[in-house]
Amino acid sequence: MTDSAVDIQGRNLKLTNLEKVLYPAAGFTKKDVIDYYARIAPAIIPHLAGRALTRKRYPDGVEGEPFFEKNAPMHKPDWVKTAPIWSEGNQREVNYILANDLATLIWTSNLAAIELHPSLSLAKNIACPTMMVFDLDPGPPANIVQCSQVGIWLRQIFEHFGLQSFPKTSGSKGLQIYVPLNTPVTYDITKNFAHALARLLEHDHPELVVSDMKKQLRTGKVLVDWSQNDEHKTTISIYSLRAREHPTVSTPVQWKEVERALKKKDAGVLVFEAAQVIERVDKFGDLFAPVLKLKQKLPQLAGLEKAAASGKEAPGLDIAAQAEEPKRKPSAPKNKPARPRTATKKRRKV
Repeated sequence: MTDSAVDIQGRNLKLTNLEKVLYPAAGFTKKDVIDYYARIAPAIIPHLAGRALTRKRYPDGVEGEPFFEKNAPMHKPDWVKTAPIWSEGNQREVNYILANDLATLIWTSNLAAIELHPSLSLAKNIACPTMMVFDLDPGPPANIVQCSQVGIWLRQIFEHFGLQSFPKTSGSKGLQIYVPLNTPVTYDITKNFAHALARLLEHDHPELVVSDMKKQLRTGKVLVDWSQNDEHKTTISIYSLRAREHPTVSTPVQWKEVERALKKKDAGVLVFEAAQVIERVDKFGDLFAPVLKLKQKLPQLAGLEKAAASGKEAPGLDIAAQAEEPKRKPSAPKNKPARPRTATKKRRKV
């Protein structure tokens, strides 16, 4: 096996076992993993910086037994920054890695940390998520094509509230929809809001959507997983490799690409491997850049704060009917907004 000593931004690193094959079906080696993360670094680091990072390591490759690593290993270099965060489950502080720079990213890659799972909040304010996420998980025979339909319905609801949303592939079999917030909010609010939207979609489209995680309910349907909006959970990072048969990547996509996958009923339209993702970033830039800075506020839903304060689940909600009225121009009538429609038909412009 080949080892190599490198200098990255003044940090000395020893890279080991570079020829070890981590993706047997693709012949993708540890060197290839490190090379991918080095090339994608300008795009991925802004999405990792300052966030507690859970690494999923595959020392024996994607066909071997992986393990999640939250706490920084004892042998970490002194220059690797960490953030101590209290763990209720362990009743102690966990020192999470902060992948703030290229050297740290390459160091984690050398440990066969193929998958990177950051927090939805910054470590300095761990109780305040900067975004809300919906993980659309298809139950076979449903696939990412059906997820695309559900994602488009979600987008319609967000547009009703004047909110922008951004899609990305999970890099596995599903689609994920992100709503950037970057304004003061709590996980109680985002989680209850996400759950309410999941139930709304399930009510409107029971033939395709489920909000309950029971596996027996998910056959041929899309689970709208709202539960990821939790301080103690993480979601696969944008641009992270996935431990699949081939080196697929959780990839930002344009809504027109989601629409194309649905129209063609072709799941392959939304599958991207490492080399393709590098090319896409060269062509499009970082499609997820707005998620880092775009400031948006969730509409107030009747009963939501009360449910959050009591620790109880929010009641079934008619999302639009109980929402605060969107801001209008002074001349506009102050009527309650209509309930958001999640049908596939296009609404007439007025």
